Amino acid sequence: MSNSLVTIKALQKRMAQGVPRGSCNETTVRRLWWAALDTLQSDILCPMNLSRGLWLSSPLPALYEPKLLKKLQGWVCAPKAFNLNYPAIGLLPPSHSVSINKHDFSSSYERLTLLEEDGNDPFLIVITPEIQIALALEGKSEERKLLMRSDPDTLRDLLTMLDTRLNLEKIGQANNLRTSLRDLGQLKTNDDLSKIFWPLLAQRLAGISPSLNIQTLPEKIINEEKTVALNGEISLLEALTHEIRTPLATIRTLIRSLLRKKDLSKLVDTRLRQIDAECTEQIDRFGLIFNAVELERSKPLKAQLAIIDLGQMLTVLSPVWTNQLERKGLKLFLDITPDLPQVLSDPEGLELMLTGLIDRNTRGLQMGGELTLKLRPAGQRLKLQILSSLSTGQSSKISENSPNEDIGPVLSWNPSTGNLQLSQAATQRLLKSLGGRLTNRRDSGITIFFPISESKEFEHIY
Repeated sequence: MSNSLVTIKALQKRMAQGVPRGSCNETTVRRLWWAALDTLQSDILCPMNLSRGLWLSSPLPALYEPKLLKKLQGWVCAPKAFNLNYPAIGLLPPSHSVSINKHDFSSSYERLTLLEEDGNDPFLIVITPEIQIALALEGKSEERKLLMRSDPDTLRDLLTMLDTRLNLEKIGQANNLRTSLRDLGQLKTNDDLSKIFWPLLAQRLAGISPSLNIQTLPEKIINEEKTVALNGEISLLEALTHEIRTPLATIRTLIRSLLRKKDLSKLVDTRLRQIDAECTEQIDRFGLIFNAVELERSKPLKAQLAIIDLGQMLTVLSPVWTNQLERKGLKLFLDITPDLPQVLSDPEGLELMLTGLIDRNTRGLQMGGELTLKLRPAGQRLKLQILSSLSTGQSSKISENSPNEDIGPVLSWNPSTGNLQLSQAATQRLLKSLGGRLTNRRDSGITIFFPISESKEFEHIY
């Protein structure tokens, strides 16, 4: 391959000219990317009722709205191993992909080869007579940023660079691109698009439920001596948890936009709320796994813990957990000693952790089962017990002869049920970072000890 071949990285660097250095980590910038795609398609392109245009993306399809796919001609730089016959789970929001049949999706664009030199950062350019815009992610680790360019000079350079690349790689594709651009006729420049795009993006991000923006642990100083955890397995798991949560969050955002409509039938409203609840559970579940992976990847700094009223926290959250369990035919009971002292923890991280533990302790229960949360003083600590029990005459579906098996430093699974969850060790590490100490004995449920806020025991947690 010629050294003069234009790469996708070169296009992204051109877009980054004149743009300040970013300060996002990978998780944050990927959230920005998905929100930007939603904003571009739902808030800008679709309302314009476009009739023609073209788009090019890398390393995977970026557009997913059927209305746009039918009207705009596309090109996708994709890895050779990726099957473009249909959108793969985790690469596009499932709420969109399920409405696109295989023929319509695969016929919406032509395939180009993604080279190793192109990298894996996403890139998208959309050209129509009414609007022209390019989106991309760029930057080193911890200096990541979302790029949006709509100025004529940048877009002209991007198209020239693409033409140069295609001339060297596939002359036929270059001719198709030139023809498609020529057929669009006179383009209406829109260099003020940024005045519309960024406020719409901010509005979309602000409107997302707080539970979507799962709080990961504080930024950590990565140990220069990489540990065994810094391996392909951890990186893959981190990427998978992100790619699973992101489309689920997109589904939930769309569901909530539908729920604002006043003309929904009672049945449709009920079903949408059920989907919303299921998405929230899975977002939280994989968010917890993601946090555990982050903790495994690097040695954390001492957490910034806050004084919280744990009893009040359990009481406030109990309606959410009650609804979650009622969908499974289970009951929740609180048994909290009044006037307990406060503890130190991270309230947002602890909420996610407790939700995960409740889900974990109800997976083997049949309908009619019960879950009890007991909070008691225990010397200089508070003792929280999560106890599950079967109703009279029931027997557990979980075989005692098939205990969970660890499948790495973070996850374990039960071969007889297929249940996937955090390993015991990962759960203990995550709780320790939140100020708690976990004990888990057969037939006695889960017990977590939290030193009270006045106790010096916190000095020895780390």
